[in-house]
This record gives sequence, structure tokens and C-alpha cells, in this order.
Amino acid sequence: MVPSFETRAIAPEVLERLRVGDDAGRVREACTDPEGGAPLRCCLRRSRAGERIMLVSYAPLRAWARERGVDPGPYDEVGPVFVHGDPCDGPEGTGYPVELHGSLRVLRAYDARGRIRGGRTVDLPTERAGEVDGLLAELFADPGVALVHLRAVVFGCFFAEMRPLR
Repeated sequence: MVPSFETRAIAPEVLERLRVGDDAGRVREACTDPEGGAPLRCCLRRSRAGERIMLVSYAPLRAWARERGVDPGPYDEVGPVFVHGDPCDGPEGTGYPVELHGSLRVLRAYDARGRIRGGRTVDLPTERAGEVDGLLAELFADPGVALVHLRAVVFGCFFAEMRPLR
């Protein structure tokens, strides 16, 4: 099955802003990751030992709504995300970020006004992460779905955004 969506990391211009002051209005400091393994939302992979990373507050729906000139309303959540402390090359592709897949994730669908339209929980081992493409295709089959956020269920944090290829 050819994916009917593209996955997007946090945009470079948004990352630049977050490194100066995050969406909670705070200046965060980069640190060296001694062990690696932090889920990076700038390049959709896990950090490697010795990389400089930051934990910043990010409002993903706010960034999307700003692009479209709409109000994200009450769904304007701010949460923690790891990013590189300095600009990176971004993700290698536009498919589902298998490297960031975990056992319990949620695919939360939003409409063009930024209101939640539904979603699916995903409880699959990493080796079956390819099955998420089918779930995303089902969500995007609804023409009212404008984007889907991948989030962690336990921590609630944002991982990536998927947009339909229409």
C-alpha cells in the first residue's frame, strides 16, 4: 500500500524559534545527551550518545493554525519535545516514523479548524509499525480530516504530524 499521507517533523523555522524561546515562554538550554535514545521531533529519530539536545515546550496545533490563519481553540496543547540543540538535516523521508514508534501511541485526527475529529490508539510492537499506514489511510479517508498528530499515550507528548496527500 502506498501511503496517502506525508509525515512532518517540526519545521526548521519553528525549531529556530523554539531554541530561542519555547511555546511556554521560557528559554531552554541545550545539554549533551550522555546515553542517547531521546525521541527527537526535529529529525524523527532517536538521539545518539554525545549529541546536543534540548527539551522544549511545543504547541503543535498552534504552529499549524498559525500557517492557516485559524484559531486552534481549546485544543492548543503545549507539551515537552526533544529537539537537537543546533539545526540538523531533518528527517530522511516522509513515511511513518518507525524509529519513534512505541507500544502505545494515539493517532489524533483534526479538522480544518483544528478541532478533534477522532482518532485511533495504536498498541503494536515496533516490528509491526508498518500497520499504522492502514490506520492512517482510514483516518484520511474522511475528507474532513486535515491532519493527524502522533502522540504518546502515557506522556501525552507530540511526536509528528501527518498530512493527507490529496
